[in-house]
Amino acid sequence: MTESIRLAKYLAEQQACSRREAEQYIEGGWVKVDGVVVEEPGFRINARQKIELAPEASLESQDPVTILFHKPAGLDLFADSQLPVAELASRLILADKRAADDRAELRFLKRHLSNLTLIEPLETMASGLLIFSQDWRVTRKLVDDAAKIEHEYIVEVAGDIVDDGLKLLNHGLSFNRKPLPPIKVSWQNETRLRFALKAPPRGLIVHMCDQVGLQAVAIKRIRIGRVPMAGLAVGEWRYLLGYERF
Repeated sequence: MTESIRLAKYLAEQQACSRREAEQYIEGGWVKVDGVVVEEPGFRINARQKIELAPEASLESQDPVTILFHKPAGLDLFADSQLPVAELASRLILADKRAADDRAELRFLKRHLSNLTLIEPLETMASGLLIFSQDWRVTRKLVDDAAKIEHEYIVEVAGDIVDDGLKLLNHGLSFNRKPLPPIKVSWQNETRLRFALKAPPRGLIVHMCDQVGLQAVAIKRIRIGRVPMAGLAVGEWRYLLGYERF
């Protein structure tokens, strides 16, 4: 090999396998070039470089992944709405930001950031749980059954609530000139409210607080359906575990 060639071509010749199988090995994160994992089949190598295929390398197809991410407040997902989700994910889902206690037995691969759907994005001022998924079953569940899936928020508020304000928050307000269905709202402490509601439109919680004399200072989504954000720190992420269901 006197000139550079594609890694997939070299590996196929080295392992006596098909070009497609070589690409699968590479995309699966099983191949190292000079000790560094390379996941691009088109990566070009030369004769001086050391190519290694992991002994445990497998051609078994990998299941699609779902990623839970703790969005920081101030991140404007709607300004980036024209970005492909994969590009947005590549800016947010960083290898060194994976939660240390992630119990998923998965190696982080670049392929996990492709073909993603961002489900139920949060408004700019809000922080908390975001869902990125490659799994059509997860996407269908969260989109088709959105009206049945409860979201839980913790809202820091300022101001003085009007008489019967908590009762109105639970039932009695309207949004966009339409009456709201019953919503579960309760005090967590003197400045913090818990909201549990289904399919919340953008701006609803701020509007509701305003209607009862309160200012929503901070909003954090801590749960979608049966999946909590739990201990994820701001900017951290983890994989959805196999037994977890929304």
